[in-house]
Amino acid sequence: MAKHLAGFVLAILLIISVCTVALFGAGPLDGILDEGGVRKGLDLVGGSVIVYEADLEEEMSADELAFNMQAVQNMMVNRLTALGYTEATATLSGDRRIRIEIPSIDDPEEASQLLGSMAKLEFKDSDGNVVLEGKDIKTAYPQYGDATGQGIPQFFVALEFKPDAVDKFEAATRAVTTEEHIRNRTNYIAIVLDGEELSTPFVEQPMRTESCTITGNFDRERAVWLASIITSGQLPFALKEVQLEAIGPTLGEEALQTSVIAGAIGIFLVMVFMTAFYRLPGLMASIALCGYIGIVGVIICVTKVNLSLPGIAGIILSVGMAVDANVIIFERIKEELRAGKSTVAAFRAGFKNAFTSIIDSNVTTLIAVVVLLVFGTGSIVGFAQTLLIGVLVSMFTALAVTRGFLTCLIGMRVTNPKKWGMRKKDMQIREEATRR
Repeated sequence: MAKHLAGFVLAILLIISVCTVALFGAGPLDGILDEGGVRKGLDLVGGSVIVYEADLEEEMSADELAFNMQAVQNMMVNRLTALGYTEATATLSGDRRIRIEIPSIDDPEEASQLLGSMAKLEFKDSDGNVVLEGKDIKTAYPQYGDATGQGIPQFFVALEFKPDAVDKFEAATRAVTTEEHIRNRTNYIAIVLDGEELSTPFVEQPMRTESCTITGNFDRERAVWLASIITSGQLPFALKEVQLEAIGPTLGEEALQTSVIAGAIGIFLVMVFMTAFYRLPGLMASIALCGYIGIVGVIICVTKVNLSLPGIAGIILSVGMAVDANVIIFERIKEELRAGKSTVAAFRAGFKNAFTSIIDSNVTTLIAVVVLLVFGTGSIVGFAQTLLIGVLVSMFTALAVTRGFLTCLIGMRVTNPKKWGMRKKDMQIREEATRR
């Protein structure tokens, strides 16, 4: 009994600690209430607006221009999503303009630098000949490790070539590793992005490889940015800025406060209902729900998920799913109690019978979330991210935290069926089942 009481108290203290960290932060981690602790969407915090216009070197037909502008829009959205700005928008305006809105960046110049690159990647030899281009790259991703073989870890960008580019790369490395090039120290292939030389690796012998790395004293953000720019592809034509400005929030700080207050009231009413209807199990579920809120808050602060009103809606929806899981569990337990089983047996059977239903309902939701993450863009991705976090955490709190609390209650010999939500009518049914 003392063991279970100590475990119960320890769990309560742990939940309080998690909630405190979520609100106020700890060490390098900012909390929800700290400035910059949560990355807010454009509708809540404002940001920067850039309007680009196609800078055509030669005239295009209307259909060709429309096709290329659609490609520009898709590439811009992919860049923004890869950089974590899931609430940013890219909207076509007229026949040759695109409007970009990026939240949380107050300096329009910074926003312009974030997106302004054409992503024209080239591999050049010492004579300036282009031996590979961005279209030869299959994918790019940031990594951290010893990229140069000198035992010094650093951030770098790893590239994977398309199959037909492997032969090109081998021919290029063979051409620059002649005795003359090695003697003159011109045995290198420069990696150039939009005219800027990123790195100049020397080649000592012909290489046939499906991958290579780009180094250049990158920090993490620069490596992520470069990888996303390369992966999203080269724009079909240059863009020139025609408008650059900062904008305020479309809904304002009051909208966020109102949404948070409304969510808090809803959660409080749910806790009151659960405690009143299911008594001690409902109270345990309410405490577990506090732990759920704390864990979600910490994850959002760590992952820097863009939090807009759709994102808040995803969190509140997952709260409902967490409560729904507890309701299923408690109803299964009450069914077993009404059938005449002891509290301990009803508890075990109730969780066992509810497990499949909870897993099935959450897995179907997760499938829908994955589809939104893969095929969605903008605020849809933000909604899917918060819903994914919420669903996974709600499953953990319902199946692990709530169960742990109820196990402690049984260990402390709190087994009176009336304290487990059984009312007068339920007790009559239980007595009849026991007599039979």
